[in-house]
Amino acid sequence: MTEAGFGARVMNCLLDTLIIFAVSYGLKEWYNFYVFYWGYTGYPYYYFFWGTMMVYYFLFELIFLRSPAKWLSLTKVVSLKGKRPSVIQIFFRSLLRLTIIDAFFIPFFDRPLHDVLTKTRVVTR
Repeated sequence: MTEAGFGARVMNCLLDTLIIFAVSYGLKEWYNFYVFYWGYTGYPYYYFFWGTMMVYYFLFELIFLRSPAKWLSLTKVVSLKGKRPSVIQIFFRSLLRLTIIDAFFIPFFDRPLHDVLTKTRVVTR
């Protein structure tokens, strides 16, 4: 197994973000129905986006070791030993994606912060 390249990682990020955007926008619009007709409290869009992002990555990587974009690029998430990451690693990996500084670590470590701190890698199949 070789580590996934920068281009595959960027494509994964862009495609997954597009999917997360579409799902979270749909959830926001669905919830707005209840806000408008039933008087529920409205929430800003970013609550839906970040929530969807956390659940999306956590469930897909926990169950399948890959997100839909990783399926297309034939990559998956593994621990440093090449084994399946633990639930804690996947949870913190998903949580660290929510930080704004995540991608700024690529020039220093050749990988984003969520890979470095959770001791995981994205590899080709």
